[in-house]
This record gives sequence, structure tokens and C-alpha cells, in this order.
Amino acid sequence: MKELLLIAIGAAFVNNVVLSQFLGLCPFLGVSKKVKTAGGMGAAVIFVITISSLLTSLIYKFILVPTDMTYLNTIVFILVIAALVQFVEMVLKKISPALYSALGVYLPLITTNCAVLGVALLNVQNSYGLLESVVNGLGTAIGFTIAIVIMAGIREKTEDNDISPAMQGMPIVLVTAGLMAIAFSGFAGLL
Repeated sequence: MKELLLIAIGAAFVNNVVLSQFLGLCPFLGVSKKVKTAGGMGAAVIFVITISSLLTSLIYKFILVPTDMTYLNTIVFILVIAALVQFVEMVLKKISPALYSALGVYLPLITTNCAVLGVALLNVQNSYGLLESVVNGLGTAIGFTIAIVIMAGIREKTEDNDISPAMQGMPIVLVTAGLMAIAFSGFAGLL
């Protein structure tokens, strides 16, 4: 139990996928304009990363390793992730059309979000079992959600501030992301 807690905390804070590994920056920068939209993207990423960690771990352990086709893991993992994202897209379109519209092009981009594939590959690389893979995936996705919601909150607060024209838009967002990365590096001594 202690090991699983360490994996989850490490994935969410110490090795935050966005702020320390710099994976998944496209949706992080693109969808972090409003907290509500960022939360929706975070929920979608939590679902996709957690389920894809489960499925890719099962496929790797029970199909790819026994058939000695581990060299296909990246291709197989991408197909699993793409199928999950299509499922999330259909569900969101049916349940919450407003959120589906707000996420726009960034929802299908979860398929190519390197954070999702990165977690699946890191689970294999770290030789995690099924439960450890799911916990690592969930922790990583929660860390992504925390980072994107914090960024959205900061962007909402700074929207009406008097910012130099040279720093308006993406420059101030990148500076903010850098400061957040520095702040999250303080968690490195946690584990």
C-alpha cells in the first residue's frame, strides 16, 4: 500500500507530467483559459490515462510478452489510446455538448497527447504490474489536472491585469508555466 501511495504522489507532484517532464503541453497551454474547460479536459485525461494504463498493461503482459512481440508496444498502445479517446468524445458529445464544444480540437488531440502514451510506455519501462500501472496512470492524470486547473485559474485572474503589450498572450502564459514548474520542483524532496 505504501509503495502505491509513493507511486501516486510521485507521479502527481514530483514527476508531474506537464511541469517536470514537459509532456502534454499542447492541451495544457491551449485549454487552460477557463477553469471549467480545464477541469473538463482534466476529467477526460484522467479517464483516458487511467483506463489506457490498465488496458495497455494487460495487453503488454498477456499478449505482447507471451508472443514475443514487445517491439509493437508503441503501435498497439497508440491504437488503444485512440479508441479510448473516441469513446470519451462520443460520451461527452452526448452528455455535455457545451463542454464538448469548449474543448474543441483539443479533445481529439488527447489521442496524440504524448503524456498519455508516455505513461503507458513508462509503465512498461518501470516494469510496473497491473495495479501499479493503474495507480501511476491515475496519479499522472491527477497531476495533469492539478497543473491545468491551476494554470487556468491564474490565466483567469491575470486576464484583466495591466500587462505590457510585449508580454500579453502566450509570453505571459509561458512565463507562468515556467514559474509553476519551478514551484513544483520543490516537491522533489518529498519522496
